[in-house]
Amino acid sequence: ALSFSLSFSVSLLQVGRAPTDAEFCGPHPLGLRLRISPSPPTALMVKFIKVTLGQNSLIVVTPSLCFSPQVGRSRSSGLCFSDGKCHIDYILVYRKSGPQSEKREIFERNIRAEGLQMEKEASTTDDVIFLKLHAPWEVLCRYAELMNIRMPFRRKIYYMHRRYKFMSRMEKRINRFRGWLPRKPMKFDNNTLPDLEENESFTAPFSRSRIHHFTIHNKDTFFNNATRSRIVHHILQRVKYEEGKDKMGLNRLLSNSSYEAAFPLHEGSYRSKNSIRTHGAENHRHLLYECWAWWGVWYKYQPLDLIRRYFGEKIGLYFAWLGWYTGMLFPAALVGLMVFLYGWFTLDHCQVSKEICQATDIIMCPICDEYCPYLRLSDSCIYAKVTHLFDNGATVFFAVFMAVWATVFLEFWKRRRAVLAYDWDLIDWEEEEEEIRPQFEAKYSKKERMNPISGKPEPYQAFTDKYSRLIVSASGIFFMILVVIAAVFGIVIYRVITVSTFAAFGWALIRNNSQVATTGTAVCINFCIIMLLNVVRALLRNQPRTESEWENSFTLKMFLFQFVNLNSSTFYIAFFLGRFTGRPGAYIRLINRWKLEECHPSGCLIDLCMQMGIIMVLKQTWNNFMELGYPLIQNWWTRRRLRQEHGPNAKASFPQWERDYNLQPMNAYGLFDEYLEMILQFGFTTIFVAAFPLAPLLALLNNIIEIRLDAYKFVTQWRRPLPSQAKDIGIWYGILEGIGILSVITNAFVIAVTSDFIPRLVYAYKYGPCAGQGRAGERCMMGYVNASLSMFRVSDFENTSVYRDYREPPDSPGEPYSYTLQFWHVLAARLAFIIVFEHMVFTIKNLIAYLIPDLPKDLRDRMRREKYLIQEMMYEAELERLQKEKNEKKKNYRAHHNALP
Repeated sequence: ALSFSLSFSVSLLQVGRAPTDAEFCGPHPLGLRLRISPSPPTALMVKFIKVTLGQNSLIVVTPSLCFSPQVGRSRSSGLCFSDGKCHIDYILVYRKSGPQSEKREIFERNIRAEGLQMEKEASTTDDVIFLKLHAPWEVLCRYAELMNIRMPFRRKIYYMHRRYKFMSRMEKRINRFRGWLPRKPMKFDNNTLPDLEENESFTAPFSRSRIHHFTIHNKDTFFNNATRSRIVHHILQRVKYEEGKDKMGLNRLLSNSSYEAAFPLHEGSYRSKNSIRTHGAENHRHLLYECWAWWGVWYKYQPLDLIRRYFGEKIGLYFAWLGWYTGMLFPAALVGLMVFLYGWFTLDHCQVSKEICQATDIIMCPICDEYCPYLRLSDSCIYAKVTHLFDNGATVFFAVFMAVWATVFLEFWKRRRAVLAYDWDLIDWEEEEEEIRPQFEAKYSKKERMNPISGKPEPYQAFTDKYSRLIVSASGIFFMILVVIAAVFGIVIYRVITVSTFAAFGWALIRNNSQVATTGTAVCINFCIIMLLNVVRALLRNQPRTESEWENSFTLKMFLFQFVNLNSSTFYIAFFLGRFTGRPGAYIRLINRWKLEECHPSGCLIDLCMQMGIIMVLKQTWNNFMELGYPLIQNWWTRRRLRQEHGPNAKASFPQWERDYNLQPMNAYGLFDEYLEMILQFGFTTIFVAAFPLAPLLALLNNIIEIRLDAYKFVTQWRRPLPSQAKDIGIWYGILEGIGILSVITNAFVIAVTSDFIPRLVYAYKYGPCAGQGRAGERCMMGYVNASLSMFRVSDFENTSVYRDYREPPDSPGEPYSYTLQFWHVLAARLAFIIVFEHMVFTIKNLIAYLIPDLPKDLRDRMRREKYLIQEMMYEAELERLQKEKNEKKKNYRAHHNALP
């Protein structure tokens, strides 16, 4: 009677609407009151039916996933088979007129042999056939055990931390101050997000022999949608489509066009007519859109647990890392902005800029051979002031700060990752548990060896084959790097030639700023070359054993190429531009014709700032457009075609599988492009930050937009990617550490070689008005400009050229135009600064890395307590088993004793 009344009560309510507490069903013969409340959203908004008996007891009953009152809705939404009971776990798409029909038939026959259920349905708009797959309970259990999938078996029990009186008093004062502030504006309300109970449970690898130990309230919801899709994909990757060991796997059928697409389904629409605050979320996708991908919540924290449940651990870790990196950019951007503002406010007090602006009687040599006129030093007044904004007394401090910041960022990320790995139950997940790639398994199935971890035979790649492929792959990377270097050489030739062209330009604005025009156009051309070379993806690859090994191999090769492609021209401007030009009368010429380009009279730092600023802004703008604009345009074009062919409301009538099919697939490289964009930005933010303090601020502004762009793209524009597991961000962490080390070295060289910090310091302490006094203020810099210039007799010109160096005058009693003693003092100071700076910063970095533990103390205590509780549970389970066996023996003995005559 109770079961009948419950199902009858559900049919009276509107599905998808959450009643208020005052709304109840009609009277029940047993005197029970029934109320409907939203559960954690699933594919069909499963409802918990709360039955209140009196005021104390509460009975919670969970209906099945697709029950009879929702059959019509389930079918129309496209989340179940036509019977409304079997949940769709995976979709395969092919065309009737497509090739390889025999392979598909064999493949589908073998799919049925594995126990999967399938149903075919034709598209309403094309000759496309959708093959819907469902994994029954027995298949899920069998492969969950085979894949070592961890499932919950008991809720976690936490203990209270010890509190001290001093900390309690401090917390009371902090809470009193917080009372005046908005209550956690960056966090979501607990009523908005569902109760993710599975994150608060102990888990263990699933085993059918110990199935009674796991918490199974409902077989339809025990394995969530992400896990079900992962299991089905695992099966499809190992099903044969022809006779032969290497004729297997869904990827091969996708590559030979047997199937057009393969993807798990989204959990319904991401939009709803009703507000999420009043009616609740329709599904997880709708909840992710409202709480994460919607632009109105750009200032709130990301719902990482919900992202992980919907997209898997690998994508969840990416967004966790991106959010952590963006949050850590706030102090870096603030300090960088303060350094820039310090240069702005001290601009009028800079003695060097004053002397350059007042040097109207100092004539500078032309900057090119033929068309460049003589210049007054005062013509460089604006460039000298702009240079001071980025090259001032706070630059060295900021370089040290960013090196320490990079270390703190990486160390605290390790702690954050450890917390996430514990919460997501990935602490004990190791690479040995990862599946062997089907391509590797098929190619090297003839040779096997014993796995020392599992003790099972597995395919083995011979040493000679492995390293021969590695050599070929490395040769391909080396060749592509040579192509990049050749492109940089072409940019150098362009700069050398066009500086004279712009000097003879008819437009006075270009003619008077020929060097800046040359740098600007060269940077734009360089950006175009970078984008063209980024398209080159066809690198020679080896055959790693597991998916993570393949990703690490591919990532390292592609990152080296992309890093050299993006930063090679920047390294040239920072360390080679104007360094090897020779001197008047003895120039070093390119192909014995063109004189190499020299720096501006105000220094080379302005060229480096322009290079970094233009490349950073253009690249981030282009990446954001390609990430979101391209799929938006593609999806808009698809919707437009469907409206023209089938009317304006055609999409609304499509089932979920057809709507997902019309979305864009995730790119073939997975998260590689997402990580690569951020890692290259991290390099720009740290490697040359001494020359461009505003880089962290630009990166912060971009990342605030990037998080929501990626979220919007994943939730609304892309098909649902296959959920997959990961313990960390993989090889990217090692790349970040390498960039952090490289940043210390490059910033030391930028300060010592590219900027004028060391020459000014040497002049102040050795040659200026304060020489020997042990101080270096602005008054001590008087006369620095004259001391940094060298005189040259015009009659000695080989051709008109620029001359800025520490050399003897033409009438020197020694050798004319030879290096002065001040040059050698400056060179020695540069080398000493590089050594001292690197050793000091590396010491600070290593000290910070040593002082910050990888695991937080509270997490370490929780892990120890969990280990202790699990041992107790195992002991109790063993006692329960022994007691059960003892009772069975007693029962059998009594039955046997009673049967005796």
